[in-house]
Amino acid sequence: MELRQEISKLKMPARDAKLTLLFIALLLFPGSAIPRGRTAAVVLTGELTQSIPPRTSQGLTGSQFARLVSQMNPQQREQAIKEEILKGNVPEFLRKLVPVDLSCELQGGKTLTATIFVAPDYLAIGSNNDFLRIPMNLHTALAIADQFGFILPTKKMVDAIYRQSRYHLAPQPLMAGPQMRSTEYYLKHNQMIDAQAQALGVKLGALVSGDKKDIVITNLLLKNVGKIAIYGWHRGPDAPIQPLSTVHGANYADYSHGLRLVSDKVLINGDLRSVFEILQNPSTARVLSDEGPIRSIEELLSQTSTLAIVSAPSN
Repeated sequence: MELRQEISKLKMPARDAKLTLLFIALLLFPGSAIPRGRTAAVVLTGELTQSIPPRTSQGLTGSQFARLVSQMNPQQREQAIKEEILKGNVPEFLRKLVPVDLSCELQGGKTLTATIFVAPDYLAIGSNNDFLRIPMNLHTALAIADQFGFILPTKKMVDAIYRQSRYHLAPQPLMAGPQMRSTEYYLKHNQMIDAQAQALGVKLGALVSGDKKDIVITNLLLKNVGKIAIYGWHRGPDAPIQPLSTVHGANYADYSHGLRLVSDKVLINGDLRSVFEILQNPSTARVLSDEGPIRSIEELLSQTSTLAIVSAPSN
């Protein structure tokens, strides 16, 4: 009780205070707090998805959602995507985050280590039995990440996720053209991923990569406000099909894109910290970003969200 009262004096947001209490408990009382065979990181991940509302039994399946939006224009479909996800129509397996380790060498030869917590696959709409991995534009991605307490990955995070994935799916590009942005292509590509995953015996909840390109956060967006940054779709370690690119406008999305949610809390040498704090600090940023500090990340996200209100669709 005394520990809880001391933390309350810090005037932390309720969610952060709860996470801090949990983490301290895990450190002080590991025998009683952690079931046998599990780590603090695994237990912690359950707290990091509590801002995602529970999915109701009446929620649309992935197939039903695809039919619903098939006749919508891109703006209507994007709104429908955001509404479904924000009300919690997300498969249960995506709520069980997976720890991914990163590191960098500091001056003096010391090593800084970090553990991020990521969704096992790209964000989807529907149930565990019928879900649609859903592409979305930058505005939708940022709104969802902010609401749920997540952040978009950096390029370095995407590479680490690929290297540490239990299953590596082979990229499956479809014919280029205007149809890349159609619901038909969204559904077709999802079915191709499902077929490959089934052939490989992929288990829901295991870390998977190679199936989509990532929407990422990068310093390039500071010079290209109003753009979306895409990276990845790896054929193998250090072999992405898509180099880091800001060619398309922030309203752009096509079948090959996905949103990998990364918690905005990270373990740094065993301490629970804010991802934003780590990315903006020159002495720690390199553990999460191969670009160094992303100093204006919160300002950038705010600017991009504002642009969503006034911007027209762009390619």
